[in-house]
Amino acid sequence: MDAPQLISRRQALASGISDSELQRLCRSGQWRRVRAGHYLTAPEPELTPAGRHLILALATCEAMSDDAVASHCSALVIHGLPTWSLPLDRVHVTRNRSNGGRIRKQLVLHAALLAPDEITLVNGLRVTTVPRTVIDLARSASFEQAVAIGDSALRQGLTTADELREQVSHRRRRGSLKATRVVAFLDGRSESVGESRSRVAIQQGGLPAPELQARIFTDDEVCVGRVDFLFADMGVIGEFDEKVEHRNEFHLPAQLVTTEQNRDDRLRALGWMVVRWTWAELADPAHLIRRLRAAADAAAGVRRAGHWTSTPKV
Repeated sequence: MDAPQLISRRQALASGISDSELQRLCRSGQWRRVRAGHYLTAPEPELTPAGRHLILALATCEAMSDDAVASHCSALVIHGLPTWSLPLDRVHVTRNRSNGGRIRKQLVLHAALLAPDEITLVNGLRVTTVPRTVIDLARSASFEQAVAIGDSALRQGLTTADELREQVSHRRRRGSLKATRVVAFLDGRSESVGESRSRVAIQQGGLPAPELQARIFTDDEVCVGRVDFLFADMGVIGEFDEKVEHRNEFHLPAQLVTTEQNRDDRLRALGWMVVRWTWAELADPAHLIRRLRAAADAAAGVRRAGHWTSTPKV
């Protein structure tokens, strides 16, 4: 079976497919109408929200003039950055002008000044660069969303902290102070959206900033493991367990679960309290903070053996 293709009405007509045949193909479910004048040559595919948004973005940008640049959440999708909790029902594009923005059913048109070095090409599509995209979202999305995006961009090596700081200071725009606060908090050592959200919950809960991805060693220099969050002064290790809620779905082997338990037991034997949490607990950060504080209370006065080393910040 041929791979689904995105085709415009103009291309379909040029290939000999009439308007009535286009309508018949869509009614029968053989093709899918993506937007006015654009079709996918396949039934409704099993796509993620980001995948569906990408198809809509490609169709929308093809239909717009050359000065339109994919931006905001659409640029995130094209760059392969996380879009956690961002609405993806509309394509976002920016035109290099000072006014004229508008919102339509499937489109958000931003009017903003774009420097030439803030635009890049991805598979022939004009897109805001990663630094510009991250800062656009840092100015407009929630702090938690922006941190998840920025952490991922740093972790993947798509930008640097210096580039983000330069982007914020380059031109003062609405939300620049908010973006400055986001950039100061970013850390590419966070390995997932869940870990980034955990860092935000920890900060907002008033706990000290943990060391990320620290390695724990015994007195005889055996590495017990690398941990997500190390609260050295509290005597607590935190682990965000992304797979716990999907163990049945992924059919994780019992050996893997046992390995995790053995590792936690070895950490506890060194005097550390280990706290694990999941996506569900991030929905109630106050409960997570209480668990971490309780673990710190339990660790008070406990002698710890071995030592730990930090991982350089990205």
